Amino acid sequence: MKALPIVIAHRGASGYRPEHTRAAYELAIAMGADAVEPDLVATRDGVLVVRHENEIGGTTDVASRPEFAGRRAMKFVDGAKHTGWFTEDFTWEELSTLRAIERIPKVREANSAWNGREGILRFTDLLAMLDSAPRPVGLVAEIKHATYFASIGLPLDELLAAELTAAGWQDDQRLTVESFEKSVLAKVRDRGIHARFVFLIDAKGAPADEVAANGKKAREYADFLTPDGLAALAEEVDGISLHKRLLLPKDAGPKSVAESTIVAEAHAAGLAVYCWTLRAENKFLGRGLTKGPDAAALGSWKREFTTIMRTGVDGVFADQPDLAIEARASLLD
Repeated sequence: MKALPIVIAHRGASGYRPEHTRAAYELAIAMGADAVEPDLVATRDGVLVVRHENEIGGTTDVASRPEFAGRRAMKFVDGAKHTGWFTEDFTWEELSTLRAIERIPKVREANSAWNGREGILRFTDLLAMLDSAPRPVGLVAEIKHATYFASIGLPLDELLAAELTAAGWQDDQRLTVESFEKSVLAKVRDRGIHARFVFLIDAKGAPADEVAANGKKAREYADFLTPDGLAALAEEVDGISLHKRLLLPKDAGPKSVAESTIVAEAHAAGLAVYCWTLRAENKFLGRGLTKGPDAAALGSWKREFTTIMRTGVDGVFADQPDLAIEARASLLD
């Protein structure tokens, strides 16, 4: 029998605690997640911090802090305009004074009860947590906005390699490094980091490093999923991680069976395949899988989770790792 997919806690158990907090990671480990996934961005003084984006207005209390009102700015990151507060405009000492809040309170109101209880984690803080965990837990570190950060003098490949090496993780079998920008993965490898390298693939658009290098001639994500594209990827990375809509279209009905051949084709090319992101709330489920009008209520999540798992993926990213583990167990029934 084929091995069951691993369950990777997406930003910790972010369905139950504000994402990327110590409480979210501790809960994910307690729930039995096989691995956890932090997003990594940098401070002005080159410290890697665990945040979904470098814009932190929606994930910390910075907007309510008068001493930082003057740091509010408008920036273009990966070609998109953003206004808010950005990690690269703060030192770690300054960021350490902020408190984490729930990013999507309208969907996860219960998580807001944790607002203000915890600060921001550094990447090294999470590494220490995993080193002291009661069992081996994998780490899937996502490098965010590498081309952008390099353009402002903060090369994330260099910072990541330095922090992993200092913590003794440069050759740890638990380590996977992923990014939507394939070029940064090669840079991390070239810095002597031994890990599994995974290229994240969105359902549309083009990678930021491709756009920066080639402009209108940039390859889109879809170009990497052709037979030739997959074969070329297998020469550069160990796996791909797919937006779930590439496996299960948003308008798929409640009795749908995923018809995508991508998983089989990628496996044939020698690539591992992962899928993001499994979320149990109505807001995130496909047509026919919702239950009632409340976007925050749980829908027919098990049906969607198991349908995706049955495609043969090697792992799934989940906001509610306990539910993903339950869905995985049901595959044996």
